Amino acid sequence: MTNEPNPVAEAGTAPPPPPPSVWAALREAIRGTGADYTKIPLRKAVFLLAVPMVLELVLESTFAVVDIYFVGKLGSSAVATVGLTESYLFLLYSVAMGLAMAVTAVVARRIGEHKPEEAAVTAVQAIFLGLLVSAPFALAGIVYAQDLLRLMGADAWTLEHGYRYMQWMLGGNAVIMLLFVINAIYRGAGDAAIAMRVLWVANGLNIVLDPILIFGFGPIPAMGIEGAAIATNIGRGAGVLMQLWILFRGGRHIKVTAAQLVWRGAILLNIVRTSLGGVGQMIVAMTSWIFLVRILASIGSEAVAGATIAIRIMMFTMMPAWGMSNAAATLVGQNLGAGHPDRAEASVWRTGCYNMVYMVAVSAAFFLLHDQLVAIFTDDPTVIAIGGEWLRILSYSFFVYGWWMVSVQAFNGAGDTATPTWINLVFFWLIQIPLSYVLAIQLDWQHTGVFWGVFVSETTVGLFTLWLFTRGKWKAKQV
Repeated sequence: MTNEPNPVAEAGTAPPPPPPSVWAALREAIRGTGADYTKIPLRKAVFLLAVPMVLELVLESTFAVVDIYFVGKLGSSAVATVGLTESYLFLLYSVAMGLAMAVTAVVARRIGEHKPEEAAVTAVQAIFLGLLVSAPFALAGIVYAQDLLRLMGADAWTLEHGYRYMQWMLGGNAVIMLLFVINAIYRGAGDAAIAMRVLWVANGLNIVLDPILIFGFGPIPAMGIEGAAIATNIGRGAGVLMQLWILFRGGRHIKVTAAQLVWRGAILLNIVRTSLGGVGQMIVAMTSWIFLVRILASIGSEAVAGATIAIRIMMFTMMPAWGMSNAAATLVGQNLGAGHPDRAEASVWRTGCYNMVYMVAVSAAFFLLHDQLVAIFTDDPTVIAIGGEWLRILSYSFFVYGWWMVSVQAFNGAGDTATPTWINLVFFWLIQIPLSYVLAIQLDWQHTGVFWGVFVSETTVGLFTLWLFTRGKWKAKQV
């Protein structure tokens, strides 16, 4: 018996391994991986980062829906308490998300440079900064809760019963801040699966405790609206403890040691400088929304209600797109740190293609089912018509919006948070708000004018941001 010659063996090379199945890659993404995202195939890198980030944001948005569902059973004043408190929390969220952008960029750059010890020191300074920022919010919430609610026009029930909700939410805001900051550390390091599991625990515990503490269960008394805030603090507090335990125990890409728990002013100031643009981005976006609501409020309560429901639907459906965009930010930061600017750019184009496909599917659903989607949340025909109109009009721009999300996160991932801030300032404050006002009030298009104003501004800002990205100046940003 003779053996057939094996040309592969004679050449001294092994046959290529079979490509992994989708399910195997999915398990790897959820469990976490120690892969070097600057070296593995780009498609795999995007997949391993995007899957846990998408799942993380989907669960976060699910909690928001469940929480307001239980609070809604306490009456309109309880819902108003949550809304008024969130008007102050939005400022905190702006700071937290801006800080998180900077932390992701700096940690990703250090990991890409193969300097995990410096990444860990950056993580410690980010935690210190988060605690410092949360302190004034906590003081204001604990001491001045009733005054803050009165300033927002709260009713008698809220001032008498709801102020404790604000005391808990603002007083315990450090857990919100740290949840943002430490998960940003994990995302920048490439440990997106850890960030996902932390939010699963935090939000899962929150969902379980919400009805128990609000309505009571066995020996646990009903705490009403205060119980919702306590559930949130317990759930997110447990998430922060889990974050810290893993951070000191060591993830796959980053680990903090006791010796690194020291104040490093220069590194902290670098994070502050980098985060200013991110904070500015969020403040511009949130204040522009406040102005739009004010225009809609002058038209009628149905216009506000329809727009509010539409924006909730949009935010929920866009969470997967934001998850993919966050993956692009990590890939940009790490590849720039590794000295691979072309690969950083390629990661944005690939992620943008995936985002566009998803957003086109969402736009088709909004165009065909706009009224039916709004009708899930209300049976008022006027509100359904207004909310459905917004979904239909904005569905025309979603293919551009998907690219805008990715290109903005590319700037942020590179540490260039100032450029998106200036873009937002021009297109949202100087174009969107005046245009919406003219169309809605001056030309008497009513709520339709606001919707078309948003369509024009967000379509043009998407195209402009993508064009600016192609110029490539972000590749030279140092952080």
